[in-house]
Amino acid sequence: MKKTLMSILLTTTAMLSQMNTALADSQAVVFVGNNWDGTVNVFNNQNYSKVGVINVVPDKQARMKEILLNPIKLVAFQAVRNLIGEGHDQLVDDMYSSNDGKLLIASRPSFADVVAIDIATGKIVWRFVVDGYRSDHMALSPDGTKVAVSASTGNVVHILDVNTGKQVGKFASGNSPHENVYSKDGSKIYHASIGYVFTPLDPYFFDWTKGERVFQVVDANNYQIIKKFNMADKLKAAGLAHLSPAVRPMAHTPDEKFFYFQLSFLHGFVEYDMVNDKVTRLAKLPNLVPNMPLEQYVNDSAHHGIAMNSAGTTLCVAGTMDDYVAIVDRATFNYKILKGLGEKPYWVTSNKTGDRCYVSWSGTDQMSVISYNTGTEVARINVGDHPQRIREGYAPAGWMN
Repeated sequence: MKKTLMSILLTTTAMLSQMNTALADSQAVVFVGNNWDGTVNVFNNQNYSKVGVINVVPDKQARMKEILLNPIKLVAFQAVRNLIGEGHDQLVDDMYSSNDGKLLIASRPSFADVVAIDIATGKIVWRFVVDGYRSDHMALSPDGTKVAVSASTGNVVHILDVNTGKQVGKFASGNSPHENVYSKDGSKIYHASIGYVFTPLDPYFFDWTKGERVFQVVDANNYQIIKKFNMADKLKAAGLAHLSPAVRPMAHTPDEKFFYFQLSFLHGFVEYDMVNDKVTRLAKLPNLVPNMPLEQYVNDSAHHGIAMNSAGTTLCVAGTMDDYVAIVDRATFNYKILKGLGEKPYWVTSNKTGDRCYVSWSGTDQMSVISYNTGTEVARINVGDHPQRIREGYAPAGWMN
């Protein structure tokens, strides 16, 4: 018994020592991915001063040569540019850093891959090519060892080892796999597919053309599907059959009992009871573009970006087509609208302490920092062309670029 306790103590001491070393060798930062630039801005996570810029496509010339020499890849590349990228190449969709701050893991939709870049040198350490022709949203496991990436046209989600880029798991999805979120304990992955959001067949009576759209709860150990349902069935049961069932970004309460889903074309979100498996409430937010044809909604996104504070009391919502941010009380759904900060907000993330939310203004190339407590903007920072995903993470200590 003494030997066992001693072994546990030594192991714990070693782990704490490694954590302290990693913290000493890294700095806490905010990463902002600029999809059309192919760059990532890096800021200090306290005062938001600039730390550096990372080129996520240092191999662009090689990738373009590869695409131009392959007719099938070239057609897919052009489709991503014109159908999803609004005429632009999508060069960095999502990104996370390794916990030691050495690597930046980024998905590059137009190149249908995921790369790990050595932050200190700017060189690619590994590259993984996804199934199909486009990579998309990712999620980092709580322990920082694995990253889940959606393969949009491959209809699967790959699970990759952060340090090596080797695939360690994989699970099937519906059409156009999209959002991935790990549970707090790392045991599950919450995943949604969104269907063909790039088609012009947007009126309700053409909904059947949008493909298979499902929500899944996946075992993060063996990648088996624990739960799977079509949101259309849940919406119909709640008397909301007129809403699109395509689940966009999501947020959940700290206990993961309630989820808040954005849906295609919805100016607002729905509350979903994960324990009883049903839609419980609809939050309606202002539609400031009531005369805009649905075909003009960017990738069917009325609103695209939602996050919750650490207390589980307040939501921060990106009103993408409305050009606003909404701060919403979770209990009452009362809201405060923040306008005039920027155009086309396309993502929202909470900081790690959960007292602020980050909003990317993809139309005006800036990021806002919003206080959950006051519902006001506390900082606005210039970034690159078409910012989308924002993630807190780590970079090497003393690194600047």
